[in-house]
Amino acid sequence: MVVQKDWRTFATASNYTLIIIITVTAVITYLVVMNRMLVSIVAMLMATFATAQTAINPLAQRGRQSWQPLQALEQLKAEPMKAYGGDYPYQWAPRPQTKAPKGYKPFYVSHYSRHGSRYYWTDHLYKDIDTLMTIGHNRYQLTSVGEAFYKKFKEAKEELQTGVSELTEVGWQQHQGIARTMYNTFPEVFRKGGDVFAISSLSGRCVLSMSAFCQELVQCNPKIEVREQSSRFTLDGVVPTDRQNPAWRRFPKSRPRYEKRNGEFKRGRPLADVVADRVFTSIDSLPADRRRIGGWLLDLYTSLPSIGHQGMMEGIVSDQELVDRWEEANLGSYTWVFEPRYEMIPVLKDILNKAADVIEGRSNRIADLRFGHDTCLGPLTVLMGINGADLDPEDPYEVKNCYQNWQTAMASNIQLVFYRKKNSADILVKCLLNGAEASLPLPSDQAPYYKWSDFRDFYIKRCQIE
Repeated sequence: MVVQKDWRTFATASNYTLIIIITVTAVITYLVVMNRMLVSIVAMLMATFATAQTAINPLAQRGRQSWQPLQALEQLKAEPMKAYGGDYPYQWAPRPQTKAPKGYKPFYVSHYSRHGSRYYWTDHLYKDIDTLMTIGHNRYQLTSVGEAFYKKFKEAKEELQTGVSELTEVGWQQHQGIARTMYNTFPEVFRKGGDVFAISSLSGRCVLSMSAFCQELVQCNPKIEVREQSSRFTLDGVVPTDRQNPAWRRFPKSRPRYEKRNGEFKRGRPLADVVADRVFTSIDSLPADRRRIGGWLLDLYTSLPSIGHQGMMEGIVSDQELVDRWEEANLGSYTWVFEPRYEMIPVLKDILNKAADVIEGRSNRIADLRFGHDTCLGPLTVLMGINGADLDPEDPYEVKNCYQNWQTAMASNIQLVFYRKKNSADILVKCLLNGAEASLPLPSDQAPYYKWSDFRDFYIKRCQIE
């Protein structure tokens, strides 16, 4: 009996052990299967993500170097004022820089910048709004919001009309900030001093932008020698489209491909109409139609941060409304910069020739600076294909992924930084757009750094359309 009891006890213990073994085995098997499923799911998600990235990122579609996704709408959410497009006041700040390949040091910078923030470029805007608001006020056609704006506008009228097209304090500070940031980001270029040549358009706001930038460089290092020039002799390298340019000539133009499918883009009620109705109870007998009236008011609104009058148009329009309609506005901006891109061939040639002079020992400059306009910087961005701006997509919804109109903001700029290595003939080039590393339509296994020989040959060929 005792033996029987011991046997049963042993059998029961064995059963428990077997059950435990079976259970553990089942759990392990389940985990292995789930792990394999998880791996498969992750792989599928990664593949889907890669496909999605290709779909939204035109750089990936064309096999270009792209180490950062172009997420225009996400940028707008983070900074709604970018919806102001070309009126966006540039925000200077140090940006992360990819470490240069081992042994390479920067030695030369070639630069093109738009002038800084200014009053509106023509007095027509201020005069037209003054006439419009005065008529509306006298005829009792203004809403309460319109009356409040009328009073604020009248208070600022003299300042606005006096300052037409001139650089503001904000614009001066922008170029000071950009210069100091450039100096601090690339100290190897400027630390020992050296020669800098700066040219600008004949416009006063460009000349003052140049002065602000160059003065700041010299304050950073008094050993820097700067020569500034605003002259018809140098227009071809900064504003070749100026009719005072003795080398002025015509270049071919072409429209972007998206325009053939422009009707596919869904549009809501024009914001200009909405804005006009918030200011006027009626537009009867006013000297312009609703669309033009609202357009003038929107132009004034986006210019206000550059002149320090942000609160003038409270209740008339919001930044979010501009964000909501930004993609449509960006289409028009893309046409505006794409069509005249070949007119910037002289500027690109100036960049290539001056860089070659430095690299080949014919010049001892440490920087060449240019100060012009959005009508030049925007098309130059397209001509050079910076961040895929030359991709010319057919789908209007893809345009935002290769060009964003805030790229030509007040004081927007292109910086080409050249690097060399001791005992090496290879020169490298890195492009910055508004201080951020940018891609170029060139092959490279070390982007954002590109071989000068590839850079030179590609852009020489692109200039041959002339």
